[in-house]
Amino acid sequence: MRKLLAVVWIFIFLSCAKTYDPLTGKHVYTLLPEEKEIELGKLYVPLAIDQNDGRYPDYFVQEYVKNIGEKIVNVVPRKLPYEFYVVNSPEVNAFALPGGKIFVNIGLLYVLENESQLAGVLGHELGHVNARHHARFLEKQFGLSILLNVLAIVLSGSKNADLYIQFGKIGAQLLTLKYSRDQEREADRLGVRFSYEAGYDPRGLLETFLIFKKLGDIKAPEWLLTHPLPENRYKEVKKLISKYDLNDKHLIKDTEEFHKIKEKILKYKKSYELLKKAKKRISERKYKEALVLLSKSLEIFPENNASLTYRAVVYAVRRKFLKAYKDSSKAAEIDPMFFKPHLISGIALNRLKRYDESISYLQKAKELIPSFPDTYYFLGLNYEALRKYKEAIENYETALKLSDGNRGWEKDAKRRLLRLKNLIYY
Repeated sequence: MRKLLAVVWIFIFLSCAKTYDPLTGKHVYTLLPEEKEIELGKLYVPLAIDQNDGRYPDYFVQEYVKNIGEKIVNVVPRKLPYEFYVVNSPEVNAFALPGGKIFVNIGLLYVLENESQLAGVLGHELGHVNARHHARFLEKQFGLSILLNVLAIVLSGSKNADLYIQFGKIGAQLLTLKYSRDQEREADRLGVRFSYEAGYDPRGLLETFLIFKKLGDIKAPEWLLTHPLPENRYKEVKKLISKYDLNDKHLIKDTEEFHKIKEKILKYKKSYELLKKAKKRISERKYKEALVLLSKSLEIFPENNASLTYRAVVYAVRRKFLKAYKDSSKAAEIDPMFFKPHLISGIALNRLKRYDESISYLQKAKELIPSFPDTYYFLGLNYEALRKYKEAIENYETALKLSDGNRGWEKDAKRRLLRLKNLIYY
């Protein structure tokens, strides 16, 4: 047993790469090289966008948050290809992916009161990235070989369903990652430091804690579910901030631009409130009511790509496939990184017997999120209709391997697969 453990430790040591950590100024050993961490983060951006109902469809809102983020990025030690996204989710939350991908929910912008608060939240999320909290989680949970295999298979466009399943598992855990108290302390410390060095009043982060605490009396914000906020954390950050020069007149507390952006998004808040109600009606299969709510939502904000997508879902359920395609294709055009409208466009076009066009949308959907089984089932239907039986077989097989057995098309896929195999081989 001792010999076996020795071999294991030697293997782990040899697998580690020695790299310079700009945060600590020391050389450290890591399983996951920085370039692979960046690739993994990029790989999961479409999944994060999809689970939060697409990117917020306003260029100026996106650019505003990006500009605040980039001010802070200028002072962080890790030089990564940082990207900032505002997404449509009404939940009060912000989160990060490995390699510097930072997400801000529109729901968070609704409740923040000044620019230094936004800078504090962004600084905190950049703290997690600079401390490599996500990368350490991946190293510990999955190991280097699985991570590299998933990267290689997905990026090469291979049809290895087992690794697509692994891709989905990694994504599910990344997007619900809960940090330890020590990690939160470290991110707080770095967030305060980064926002201050970027020229912001560091008390903005403390103020967000108070906002979240007040909201938590009604319903705990999503941010608190993944970033626990015990009473001593507020006191620790307050003590930490007291060490900085808070009398510096150049520290940014607030800006006119923040309030212009806030006014801009609040103008369309009702559209998202109606969307939230419509999604509940869809879950209850009250499609007629959902359709009314979604149409009202789009009257208020015609570019609401999330409402367009869910109205397309309702149209597809009611077999109005041309209307479903018109809404979903518009949503896909507004946000080319949004998976759902590409999938719905592909399904609607399949039902309209526009098979080549359907394949185009479904291939894009597969590139965005390669682990979703329905994509492969409908690709199989398209290829079968076009008499491309080998491609149809490959897609039906992948669909069945990825399926949880509750998609509703499994029996049909098995029947078609058996018939096509008999047709080809006999």
